[in-house]
Amino acid sequence: MSNKENFLTPEGLVRLEEELEYLRTVRRQEVAEKIQQSKELRSSVISPEYEEAKNEQGFVEGKILEIERVIKNAKIIHHEDINVDFVQVGNEVRVQPQDGSEEYYTIVGSAEAKPGEGRISNESPMGKALLGKRVGDEVEVEAPAGPLKLRILEIK
Repeated sequence: MSNKENFLTPEGLVRLEEELEYLRTVRRQEVAEKIQQSKELRSSVISPEYEEAKNEQGFVEGKILEIERVIKNAKIIHHEDINVDFVQVGNEVRVQPQDGSEEYYTIVGSAEAKPGEGRISNESPMGKALLGKRVGDEVEVEAPAGPLKLRILEIK
């Protein structure tokens, strides 16, 4: 398991802590009940329900370990500490693709990334391309559809 630094906003940390608490207190219990029920229903042969419940238990326990690791290695990004002279984790960046439109992205750690909501990871190709750049800079990102060129218009 990697002990790399995980960038989190204070809000992201709260969300992860809430998810961890839910997994520990609610999901663990639900899965344990499923395992118990499937044990009671089966004969001497292992049932598909039992196998499914055991797999679900493994998934829940793995997710708990993953979230614990992320929290343990968290570097909290406080909004007042964010520099707007150049792009860094925590910044909101307004960019202009070649088609002249404008797009907004917030650079976050991988644990908080939600590209569909404009929250891109600092480890993603676009995040890496934007990091360290300034207003007016142009970046090129390798996208599945081919190279994408962006001009940085604003950093907040």
